[in-house]
Amino acid sequence: MNDTVLIYDGRCRFCVGQARRLARWIPDLKLESYRDPSVFARFPGLTPERCDSGLQVVDPGGRIHSGIEGLAVALSIRGSLRPLAWLLGVPGLRSLFGWGYAWIVRNRLRLGGEICDDDACATHIAPR
Repeated sequence: MNDTVLIYDGRCRFCVGQARRLARWIPDLKLESYRDPSVFARFPGLTPERCDSGLQVVDPGGRIHSGIEGLAVALSIRGSLRPLAWLLGVPGLRSLFGWGYAWIVRNRLRLGGEICDDDACATHIAPR
């Protein structure tokens, strides 16, 4: 594998929008929705549960980075964005960003809705 791959929730409008934004900022980043069943065959370390917990980034060596760590790996690809990646690792800020990211993950389907043509989407909304 030669690319860094960002794996996101392709049914979540908010997630799709943010993944596309990252791809505009980082042209070398390849996007994959984990809703595509072939993703799990290509990246055996991934599970639906892991992907539901936040974005996943697979680096060129095949290592999987989750959530804020994954975002930092993606941002570090582009030199001009490396300071943002560095900020994500600063103690204190890392905790704050982690808290905010966890909140977004829990509420992502409420933030932008879902991209779905059938009733299956209703099964992914967490109970209140």
